[in-house]
Amino acid sequence: MKAENLRAYIRDIPDFPQKGVLFRDITPLLRNYEAFATSIELMAESVSDWGVTAVAAVEARGFIWGATLAQRLGVGFIPIRKPGKLPYKTLEEEYALEYGVGKLQVHVDAAGPQDSVLIVDDVLATGGTAAAAANLIRKLGAGVAGFAFLIRLEALGGYEALVSKGERVSYLLKL
Repeated sequence: MKAENLRAYIRDIPDFPQKGVLFRDITPLLRNYEAFATSIELMAESVSDWGVTAVAAVEARGFIWGATLAQRLGVGFIPIRKPGKLPYKTLEEEYALEYGVGKLQVHVDAAGPQDSVLIVDDVLATGGTAAAAANLIRKLGAGVAGFAFLIRLEALGGYEALVSKGERVSYLLKL
């Protein structure tokens, strides 16, 4: 299966979570073993020479690809969560969403100067979540190897925002 074939497993849901937002539902892709396995293999291939020592992902859907990709790459996983979800000392970063404002947290000891962290999420929209995750990783003293996404939403400009800052970005589908 090729990356372009994965589109058939992504459902468009208009006006979710609020009016005017077109939500890309990845649950049909997750339900299909071959499609999900293909997405992980293609993501792993796209970053195989980036020197990744850990994978970080933002809850909740990012955890699905992030943890699985970390296992596939043979590196550890760093959860980046919403406030109040991590039990140890955290760092926090505020960011803009295409439909609001959010905050992310990471444990203060999740990564360090020896790490080159790949940031993974299911969808790249405006780039706000990805940039906030990168800021958190850099606050820990670690490097950001780059970003990997299942879907790039072309109209929202997140890819351009990250690339204009010199970031490496990989994605499987452009919608």
